[in-house]
Amino acid sequence: MLWLVRSAIVMLFPRTELPGAEDCDLDAFLVRFKRDTPFLVWLGTVAGAFLFHFSTLFTVFVPLPAFWLPRNLADRHADRIATTNFYVVRQAVLLVKMCGALCWGADPKVRKAFALPPLGVDPGTWRTP
Repeated sequence: MLWLVRSAIVMLFPRTELPGAEDCDLDAFLVRFKRDTPFLVWLGTVAGAFLFHFSTLFTVFVPLPAFWLPRNLADRHADRIATTNFYVVRQAVLLVKMCGALCWGADPKVRKAFALPPLGVDPGTWRTP
């Protein structure tokens, strides 16, 4: 399921003048995120990624999963699903965006673009059993 979450995050955080999520060691982050988060948060993130990929018929009117869409349609789908008026859908996609934002915002290249110092090493003081 990591690939499904990764693919959704890459579409939600594309490369622009700033680095995209795929430039931020996303694979290693997702392994840590899955290990460190409670099961229900991970389950919600995977469910949000599943919803993201398989709701394209309702956003861009194409019956293909989001990971098969061309870039322009994928961008339009990401925008529409993230701003839908159906709160439950927005909330599910927000879990995916939260996961991506934690990775993206902590990346040294992104922080440098905003003139922020890099974050220190994770002290590992909070872990779930």
